[in-house]
Amino acid sequence: MQTSSSSEPSRLKRTLGLPSVLLFGLAYMAPLIVYGTYGVLAKASDDTAALAYLLALIAIGFTALSYGKLARLFPVAGSAYTYTRKTFNPHLGFMIGWATLLDYFFLPMVIWLIGAAYLNAAFPHVPTWIWIVAFIVLTSVLNIVGIELAARFNIVLMIVQLAITAMFVVLCWHYASAAAGPGGIAMAEPFFKPHVPFGATMAGAAIAAYSYLGFDAVSTLTEETIDPTRNMPRAILLIALIGGAIFVIAAYTMQLAHPGVEFKDTDSAAFEVAKMIGGDVFVTVFLAGLILAQFASGISAQASVGRLLYAMGRDEILPKRVFGFIHPRFKTPAFNIALAGIVGLIALKLDVATSTSFINFGAFLAFTAVNLCVVRVYLSGNHGGLKIGLIGGMIFPLIGAVADIWLLASLEKTALVLGAVWFVLGLAYLCWITRLFRQAPPEVAI
Repeated sequence: MQTSSSSEPSRLKRTLGLPSVLLFGLAYMAPLIVYGTYGVLAKASDDTAALAYLLALIAIGFTALSYGKLARLFPVAGSAYTYTRKTFNPHLGFMIGWATLLDYFFLPMVIWLIGAAYLNAAFPHVPTWIWIVAFIVLTSVLNIVGIELAARFNIVLMIVQLAITAMFVVLCWHYASAAAGPGGIAMAEPFFKPHVPFGATMAGAAIAAYSYLGFDAVSTLTEETIDPTRNMPRAILLIALIGGAIFVIAAYTMQLAHPGVEFKDTDSAAFEVAKMIGGDVFVTVFLAGLILAQFASGISAQASVGRLLYAMGRDEILPKRVFGFIHPRFKTPAFNIALAGIVGLIALKLDVATSTSFINFGAFLAFTAVNLCVVRVYLSGNHGGLKIGLIGGMIFPLIGAVADIWLLASLEKTALVLGAVWFVLGLAYLCWITRLFRQAPPEVAI
């Protein structure tokens, strides 16, 4: 029971500046993972991986602008869930929150599973489950103890990732230059392949968009960000642009060094290329960096899902006493973080292909909703003091929404079916908690 001195509601501490938020977003995206998924993307896009990343960046860029506008208007944790609930209505807000939970909840699990798979390949005598449990325990402790500690840890991990990525790009370019001989490198070839159908490239772009998820995840840290109306929009756009530039350049140089999609193992194509361009020493460095990237990404992913659950619990859409709990000492949503770790144990029974098949379904729905929220705000005329013109309030977000829907439709059928099942389950839960929609889910006062 609270005393009078503690009657004020628990609040998250504002301790993160622009650099920390930027690093969290980039760590969530894990720039180095572009190499870990390169083979799958190259095959799906018919060797147009660089163009697929560029097309995905265009769609994500317009969506990032919409996130930035809404982060200024609603400086609270919750991401697309909060924006849709406050712009449209609580029922739609709940459904977007439910769809967002699809990628937030399962993304940490996928990250830990991929990291464990790489470690198992390097140390086959150590069971995979040991690596998965180790990832979960370490990241959970860091996130519960405090976002500041995790942010400082991310600085070191991001420096390592960016350094190895730069080495990979330089080695690919050097190898491609040497292989090209007197004729020189065919500079435009990774972007222009007339024989490849545009649909194949779009299918690749739908997969490539998975790599961009971190740009929107940092909006869940709004209540812990210093001067959020200024820093959050900047961070969101910078994360999308910087991450996109890294992905496009990495895929471009990989295609120059290894044209085509013939690999010994598509899932580990980057290891084959790494050995080709840098030998055994670089392969070892690359593996170490990739594991660090997965660890950093897992920290940010788990932090984000914990804060999304906190926002929904605080609104009493989920039980408030449980999901709206803030640890009295560490001032973090400790229960939600631990729950994300427990969900990650599902990875013990899944493989990478199954666990990643439907994550983007929820992401694309959330991205579409955010763009439509900006359109709704613009048409309502209630801009909360913000200057929103026709281009920024209507044209750009509509382009973003159409692009996101196109990417959603480009997902494989399995992802669409599993995503639809998840959505229906959420609709049934909403029907139950609102007594057949006769009442709105509880709202929170900002």
